[in-house]
Amino acid sequence: MLLHDTALIYGRYMRQSLRSRFALLFGVLMPLLYLLFFGPLLTGLPLGGQGSSWQLLVPGLLLQLGLFGASFAGFTIIIEKGQGVLDRMRVTPVSRLALLLGRVLRDATLFVFQAVLLVLAALVMGLRAPLAGVLIGFAFVALLTVSLAALSYALAMRMDTPQTFGPAINALTMPSMLLSGLMLPMTLGPAWLDVLSHLMPFRYLVDAVRDAYVGAYATAHMLYGVVVAVGFAVLAVTVGTRVFRTAGA
Repeated sequence: MLLHDTALIYGRYMRQSLRSRFALLFGVLMPLLYLLFFGPLLTGLPLGGQGSSWQLLVPGLLLQLGLFGASFAGFTIIIEKGQGVLDRMRVTPVSRLALLLGRVLRDATLFVFQAVLLVLAALVMGLRAPLAGVLIGFAFVALLTVSLAALSYALAMRMDTPQTFGPAINALTMPSMLLSGLMLPMTLGPAWLDVLSHLMPFRYLVDAVRDAYVGAYATAHMLYGVVVAVGFAVLAVTVGTRVFRTAGA
């Protein structure tokens, strides 16, 4: 029943997303602008890592796509609460876990699709990376999206207006981006900043994807990245499901 209920919720929200093709493509605009206007500035610079500047930048842009896109997913919950849609869904026999999983899997599908578009554009710009590394990058985007979307929905369940939700998300996402080394490796900065960045879980994910993009799979970065990504996803879905069960009960 869980699989059946999840498929129902997933199908409902996928159909909504496919009817808004402009929004689907617009979500990739910000990382694409970074790719077009920021990427060429890094060409030839000593960035202190393996591979080319594109192999350093593109993994960060992929995770930036998941970070910002999934973090704001909770806006739809606030809208549905205001329209009474969420309350009507919660009084049905559908599993509370399915109500969350259907949404986050839809989000993961959308952002992986946008990640594919971003990588295709990067290949035109000069990115060269092994296919296995690219696929690993997509897997990390999916896990990050599931984690952050689940937490975003949980936070939105506790808030009533977009005016409170938006600033709260901004206050969390901007430091996360700056301290995770998504744009440039944190090893380029002072030692205290590099140490501080290790407190951010996204640091381990971007390091793992950068290793994958240069064909290094059996590394400590990859191990830490997989453990953090999977653990974060399990924790986020657990928290999100609990909130869906109790909020407003």
